[in-house]
Amino acid sequence: MSAAPVPPTRAVLIRIVVALGVVQIITWGILYYSIAVLAAPIAGDLLLSQSTVFAAFSAALAVSGLASPRVGRAIDSHGGRRVLTAGCVLGALAFALIATAAGPLTLFAGWALVGVANAACTYDAAFPALSQLAGSSYRKALTALTLFGGLASTVFWPLAWMLEAHAGWRLTCFALAAILLLIAAPLCWFALPDARRTPARDTPDEHPPAPAPRAGGAAFMWLAASFALGAFVVSAVGAHAVGALAASGLNPQTAILAASLIGPMQVIGRMLEFAAGARVSPLQVGKAAFIVSFAGMLMLWLAGLSPWLAFGFAACYGMANGVMTIVRGTVPGELFGRAAYGDTMGRLARPAFLAKAAAPLAIALLVADGSGYDTMGAVLAAITALALGAFLAANATARRK
Repeated sequence: MSAAPVPPTRAVLIRIVVALGVVQIITWGILYYSIAVLAAPIAGDLLLSQSTVFAAFSAALAVSGLASPRVGRAIDSHGGRRVLTAGCVLGALAFALIATAAGPLTLFAGWALVGVANAACTYDAAFPALSQLAGSSYRKALTALTLFGGLASTVFWPLAWMLEAHAGWRLTCFALAAILLLIAAPLCWFALPDARRTPARDTPDEHPPAPAPRAGGAAFMWLAASFALGAFVVSAVGAHAVGALAASGLNPQTAILAASLIGPMQVIGRMLEFAAGARVSPLQVGKAAFIVSFAGMLMLWLAGLSPWLAFGFAACYGMANGVMTIVRGTVPGELFGRAAYGDTMGRLARPAFLAKAAAPLAIALLVADGSGYDTMGAVLAAITALALGAFLAANATARRK
């Protein structure tokens, strides 16, 4: 007979969420955000173009997409504790390798390892790991976890900048590797219980339960398409928002000020979702988030008409993007159940990571083709509308079953 893990007490769950939250600040801050600070000094020292360095980062995102399904199945089989710890250790090794890079080959190899680590210790791994542990408190625990993750750029952009300014990019990479190895990995190992299903000692398991069915079918494909389109928009905005706002006629200071509001608005959006709680379903939250994001993209398109539209874009997009992180972690469970959740989340993450990898270059090509940034907001608004349509189709298809 098999026994599922006993849900933790409230105090233990708080400890788990806080530990995972610190891990998310560290892993997002190092594996995802640090490139914004490190790209220029790496390119200058290795005599490469910055586009080559960012190509290595895009390759890392593509590798994350390819690795995510396997990582998800590993979490289902072995529990989040082992997988997230391994991801943090691998991330440390990756940044140590990047620190020793003498040319593009080692640089790309290091970022490829970052891609695997990213799949194994950021949200797409943390959500199914938390699902195994939190029981009926999963949604609240997930929202609380994302409040921590929203601080990653706030913490690590200035930290990486100060380290690089005083010690250079190589020692900075070694320092970031040490943070992953000495803080994030031990937090995963010692704070997370082992959530694997273990055989009970009193009764032999003569008839083990069948594996949980995999989420699939048309509803799954629609949801994967919706999340991938949404990820494309997020990645495009992250790479080009400041350029698009500046091109709309805003002075550089106003463009940067508007873009800097996106992070705080993400946290506000998540706090509003947390306050709404059970009164609003994850599906309703997702629908609202896509609509608000669509409004934000229209404001980005029209930002040249008034500076207030630029700030409206930052507010709408920031809140919507903050909430969409929660939607990605909860809606699959609403539609398909949380059995084999690691596998479900991993397969949904693959197209999303690939879309993230493609978006910065795709928008850059759009701009270089002569369209400029003028059409970026309109294009992203159209993609957001398609994402909303796919999200509604996923919900409708799942309900017909």
